This record gives sequence, structure tokens and C-alpha cells, in this order.
Amino acid sequence: MRLFAVVFALFASLFALPAAAQLIDVPGRAAPPATTDKENLWLLDLSSGGRVTIWLRPDVAPKAVERVKTLTRQKFYDGLPFHRVIEGFMAQGGDPKGDGTGGSELPDLEKEFNYLPHVRGAVAAARAQDENSANSQFYIMLAPRLALDKKYTVFGRVLDGMQYVDAIQRGEPPANPTRVVHAYIAADNPPPYQPAPAAASTVPAEDQNLTLPSGPAKR
Repeated sequence: MRLFAVVFALFASLFALPAAAQLIDVPGRAAPPATTDKENLWLLDLSSGGRVTIWLRPDVAPKAVERVKTLTRQKFYDGLPFHRVIEGFMAQGGDPKGDGTGGSELPDLEKEFNYLPHVRGAVAAARAQDENSANSQFYIMLAPRLALDKKYTVFGRVLDGMQYVDAIQRGEPPANPTRVVHAYIAADNPPPYQPAPAAASTVPAEDQNLTLPSGPAKR
């Protein structure tokens, strides 16, 4: 019985490593912001039923985080769909065209690949084949995919509301996509979550079967 307890504790500690490792102080590495720092909390109000709180990490991806803050404060993300959502993988959004080919009018970002892992709830910048092509699109991991580590810029992690991410409509693209109703930075004192009225799909029927790359990408 004692051996079982020891083995169980060992496995529990291993599963806890990805989240805990992000808070370990390492000499020469910038300290992460506190999870209560409202300037680095990104709030996504989803049409799937609630608010998702994402902890932003400017200590490892300052350019990606600054881009998210800029576009959020410009209300760029409001109303945009999750256009590519794969069961057991990830949910991708942030494209004003809604087909994986769009972005903002701002220049593309240089890569900021870092040590943050692609665990469930990780948030990263989507890009095309060019490593320096991330712009506005992002994805949220529905399940771990560590093979993507240091190939895409991870810039955040879901702290709360993962159930609303899990409820995002699946599809490539979904017939009736889940949308970002509003996006906020917590420091801007946003109002409480308010659900959006149901809307019909704006994706033409002939575009329902688009073929997209196998990884999180901006085409």
C-alpha cells in the first residue's frame, strides 16, 4: 500500500510539471507576470457560453503579447470566428476573413519560440510556413501536442473558462462557428460577460470543405 502511494505521488508530480515549471525562477530568465496582473490577463467572451481568462506571458513572447493587446484594444477580435477547430487538437481563430488566410493590417511578427509547452490550455500564435509570419491569428490547445514545442510562439495559458473553449464548435470551418463576442484586457475594466444573440453562419456552403494544413497555420 505504501509503495502504491509513493508511485501515485510520483505520477501526480509529473503531471503537474508543465504548469508549475512556468513559475520556476531561473537565473537570467525574466520573471513571469503575476497571474493577478490585470494588464496581462486577456479576456475572451465566447458565444459558446462564457468568459475565458488567459494569462499572457510578455516575459517570453513580448511582441506577440503586445500585438494581442493592441488588437484587443482596437476591438479587432470582436465578432471573429474560430474557423478551424479540430477535436483532440486545437481551436484556431483571430482571422477577419474566417478562412485562415487573413490577418491585421499590422506587419507580421518575428518568431519568439520559447520554452512554454503545448499543453492543454496553451495559447499560441498561428503562422504560415514562414516562421516569421504570425500576425493576428491564435490557437488554444484542446489537448497536449508537445511535438509543436519551439515551432510556434506560445504566449499564454488559459487560467479560467476552459469549459467554454471545450464547447467551441468543431469543423474546418464549422458550419456554425463559435465567435469571440468581445475581447478585453482585464486592466481596462470590462463589463461582465453578456451572451451574443444567435447568428446564422456566414460561411458559403461551397467553402465548407476547405483543405487546410495539418498544423496550426495562417495560410
